Amino acid sequence: MILRGTEEIIQPVELEVKLRRAVKENRPLRVKAGFDPTSPHLHLGHTVLLQKLKTFQDLGHQIIFLIGDFTGMIGDPSGMSETRKPLTHLEVERNAQTYRDQIFKILDPEKTVIRKNSEWMNQMTAGDLIRLAGQYTLARVLERDDFQKRLKAQRPISLHEFLYPLIQGYDSVVLEADVELGGTDQKFNLLVGRELQRLIEKDFSPAISGKSPQVVITLPLLEGTDAKNDENGVLLGRKMSKSYGNDIGVDEPPSEIFGKVMSISDDLMWRYYELLTDHEVERVKKLHPKEAKLRLSEELVTRFYDVKAAKAAREDFEQRYGRREFLAIEEVSVTDSAQVKIQESDRRLLVDILLQAKVVSSKSEGRRLIQQGAVEVDGQKIADLNHQLRVGQSYDVRVGKRRFTKIHLRPRGGPHA
Repeated sequence: MILRGTEEIIQPVELEVKLRRAVKENRPLRVKAGFDPTSPHLHLGHTVLLQKLKTFQDLGHQIIFLIGDFTGMIGDPSGMSETRKPLTHLEVERNAQTYRDQIFKILDPEKTVIRKNSEWMNQMTAGDLIRLAGQYTLARVLERDDFQKRLKAQRPISLHEFLYPLIQGYDSVVLEADVELGGTDQKFNLLVGRELQRLIEKDFSPAISGKSPQVVITLPLLEGTDAKNDENGVLLGRKMSKSYGNDIGVDEPPSEIFGKVMSISDDLMWRYYELLTDHEVERVKKLHPKEAKLRLSEELVTRFYDVKAAKAAREDFEQRYGRREFLAIEEVSVTDSAQVKIQESDRRLLVDILLQAKVVSSKSEGRRLIQQGAVEVDGQKIADLNHQLRVGQSYDVRVGKRRFTKIHLRPRGGPHA
């Protein structure tokens, strides 16, 4: 249960030792995950961590949900090509207020400890901070890939950014964390916490002295709704983020959550099953993809609301888009015929493909429907007459209100429909 969906565990043997000791001593592990309140909304990407916290919680361990209200005013440099714009104390506090209701859609409020790192950081004197900084070297901080890239690109790095991993690591010292969870982009920061627990002076934090350092568990970054497989079957796409417009918020209306999940590609759906549910993916793959997606949509709406809301969202979706299955055109062969204008080696114009698949009777009809906003591809409305589809992928195409077609776009020389 703990291993499912994880990217890396540092170190697995240490985790086993901690778990065995927890059973022997009847002492739950202290499992920590931190979230900087940079936005008032949590999305499905955040729930990958929350689900893993829930797994530990269900196994009887102590969950600590840390709100990084102090670190949020610094700005995490992880994955950043430039310095983040600092948030004000008011912005951080306002965002943090919304987190409680959202996380308790997944975690048990009676068994979850919520802490803020301002509790101890605001009590620190300048001398304390200098003494803490003395526990770690600048050379080690500069090893991180984010800083290396910015140095090579001659982009500035503000001095306060070097403090971020140090402060996040100190959180683990204060909270006496046995395990810390984070995304793969957080690995450096998580390891700083592990290292500080080893290095910290006994008189700086006597409570942690002599204890084994935390185990680090990293989890994948969930791809956003616009991710798709390339021609080699590799899932490509940016991580889910509100700034990219490819997110599904846990506090969005049920119908919005349902519709957004239904709009993702089939390949991305299996990834969501793996990271967001406890289902065995291979067993779910025996279902028709549309039915599998409907069930996933229902499950997620139920998680964030209730069964009644999920059923209502499904009913609303089916009323809007029809109850019929997508008409399956097994394959559409791409040729050099007059119907298909070659664009690039791996892309074809949507309007040409609609004609070849006999979804429209002429190119002029296809263009007119696109201009009217009556054509959707994988749940996304297409308004660009020059929109292209990539060869080697499958697409769910809707034309008008009730005409659905699944188009399998094959390269030249492949099998014909």
